Amino acid sequence: MKITSTQREPEDATLSLRRRTLFAAAPLWAAGVTAAVPLAACAATSPAGTARQTHNRAPQARVTTVANFPPRYFLESMVVRSDESFLITVLNTRELWYVPPPAAGATVEPVRLHTLGQPLLGIEEVERDVFCVISANAYSSQSEAKLHRLDLRGWQPGSPVQPTLAFGFPPATRAPNGMCLLAPGVLLVADSFAGLIWRLDLQGRSPAATVWLEHGSMKHFPGKMKPEQPGVNGVRYAARSHHVYYTATAKKLLMRVPVDPATLRPAGEPEVVVAGRMGDDFILDEDANAIYLTTHRQNTIDLVSMDPGDNSGFTQIVAGDPFDLNVVGPSSGAWSRVQGAAGRVAYFITDGGTASPLPSGFEPAKLLRVELTPWSGPFPGMGS
Repeated sequence: MKITSTQREPEDATLSLRRRTLFAAAPLWAAGVTAAVPLAACAATSPAGTARQTHNRAPQARVTTVANFPPRYFLESMVVRSDESFLITVLNTRELWYVPPPAAGATVEPVRLHTLGQPLLGIEEVERDVFCVISANAYSSQSEAKLHRLDLRGWQPGSPVQPTLAFGFPPATRAPNGMCLLAPGVLLVADSFAGLIWRLDLQGRSPAATVWLEHGSMKHFPGKMKPEQPGVNGVRYAARSHHVYYTATAKKLLMRVPVDPATLRPAGEPEVVVAGRMGDDFILDEDANAIYLTTHRQNTIDLVSMDPGDNSGFTQIVAGDPFDLNVVGPSSGAWSRVQGAAGRVAYFITDGGTASPLPSGFEPAKLLRVELTPWSGPFPGMGS
C-alpha cells in the first residue's frame, strides 16, 4: 500500500500509548489512509514467565549481556568497529562511550570516551575507523545541531579522543537523529521533528545539506504525545535492492522508498512495509530479506520482511516475547563484524526503560549480543 505526499492526515490521529500494548487491527490513521489493515496480535506483551503470543512464529534469539550501564542512561545509537569493539552514544548524558570486544561468558566494562555540549544522537562509520556523530538540542526551542568527525585511525584504548566539528546543520533543522551511508561521502539523516530526511554531501571543502525527501509519513504529532515522539527516526539503505527504509515512530510506521542508484535521489513514492509498531532503529539482512526492528517503548526486537507482501499483519518477535528484563527499551542495533557472523549475530542497545519506565522502575541500560536463529520455508507469520 502506498501513501502519497498529497494525502491529508486526520485531525485526531493519536492512540493511547499503553506500554507494550499491541492492536489487533487498525486503519493506517497515521498516514491519512482510511482502509483498515491487520496489525499486531491483540495481547499486551507477556509478563515474565508466561507463554509467547499465539501468532508469534518467529524463531527465538539467544540474548546475552555484553556490558551494563547505569539505570537512566538513554543509549541512543551504536556502531560495531572492525575489531568488534563498540562506540555508543548516550542521549541524555551527552556522552560517547567505548566498549571493548566481548569476552566469552563474561561482561566487559564500558569506558567513557568523551562528553560533548549537546545530547548525542546518531553515529555512523563513514570510512574505516572514521565516524560521524550527531549532537543536537532536539527538544529545545532554540534548536541547534552539529555533525562531529571522530578519527580513530591509530587510536589505542585508554587514549583521549577529540571529535572535530565537521558541519553545522542548517537553521531549518529540528532534530537530526538516525543516519546511514548512502554512498561514499553521502549521508542520509532523519530529522525527527522537521519530518524529512536530509542529504549530507561531505566530500570537498564545504559540506552541504539538502532535503532528500519530505513526506507526510515522516511527521510527528506536536503537543499530542508526552514526551514528544519522533516522526522519522531510523534510516537504513538496502544497497542491493536500492531502497531506503525508515521508521516513523509517532505514526507507528516502517516505510521504504526506491532510490535511483545513478543519482541517489528518490525514485518513487514511499510505501508501507509494516504498521502498528513504535519502531525506533533497525538493521537489515538482505540475504534473508529481513529487518530486525527495535520497538523501544514496546520492549521487543521484531522480525519484519523487507517485502511488504510477506508481512502477515501479526507481529513477529525474536526477543521480548515473553517479556524479558534484558530487552527493556531497545533503541538501536548493528551487525557483528566477525567474518561469517552477519545475519546470525547482532548487537543491540537498550535504555533500561528511561523513555518508558516499568512499574518496578528503571533497569540498567545494556549492550546485548543477540544470536539469531535462521528459519526455513515461508517468512514467519505468513498465513497466520
